[in-house]
Amino acid sequence: MRIAAVQLSYGDEEPFGARVERVAGLVAAQAGHDLVVLPELWAPTGFDYRRWEGEAQPLDGPWSAAMADAARAAGVTLHAGSFVERLPEPGPDGNTLANTSLVFGAEGERLAGYRKVHRFGFGSGEPKLMEAGEEVVVLDLPNGAGGTVRTGLSTCYDLRFPELYRRQQEAGAELLVVPAAWPLARVEHWRLLGRARAVENQCAVVQVNTAGTHADVPMGGHSQVVAATGEVVAEAAHTDEVVLSVELDLATTAEYRASFPVLADRRL
Repeated sequence: MRIAAVQLSYGDEEPFGARVERVAGLVAAQAGHDLVVLPELWAPTGFDYRRWEGEAQPLDGPWSAAMADAARAAGVTLHAGSFVERLPEPGPDGNTLANTSLVFGAEGERLAGYRKVHRFGFGSGEPKLMEAGEEVVVLDLPNGAGGTVRTGLSTCYDLRFPELYRRQQEAGAELLVVPAAWPLARVEHWRLLGRARAVENQCAVVQVNTAGTHADVPMGGHSQVVAATGEVVAEAAHTDEVVLSVELDLATTAEYRASFPVLADRRL
């Protein structure tokens, strides 16, 4: 499976619309890949909470349309990262926003959506402004070899909660995709936790982070692709905007699980 992990770098001076147009063009240039993945909240930024209300859009809004067009132009499956979704009505916490990821097929069709379950901010930011997702999302994506790979969706702070990934693994996941806006201050947690989720679930992991600085927060970069063994197949530098183009042999995941069947020994 040929995967493009697109680590975006940007600052506050780049307008929302200009960034969407730029990134859509970057995605459209990834023809030949099977799966393209973007970071979390790359258009409205992950830490400038003041912008979220003004830049929120419905599921079928212009951001979604631009990403569908980009997937179609490249002929790829696109995990478009996440955006600030404006919900049709307030959720249980009374909020009308959500941190929502969308996945599009090669014809531009929407394949899946995932609302971030674990909200970062310790009472401010996401917990104050956004509704929490409630669904574990696992779906089949084309693997580039005529078949599919069972894929679990999560976002950034979710990575700290292993029970979510165990549920994805129990639902058949062999690939875990994690877009993020993870800051430089805790980037070693990002690198370590991605490898941990791979090892404990015997799943390949694709982590796509943001570089640059926004809302005065230096971002961590270090996007990485991790094999089910915990081996880091590819990793980006933290300062760069870069496309990690990786050939991931997913057949080795089943082989590794068969040769080291640790999951069969679970008792809890």
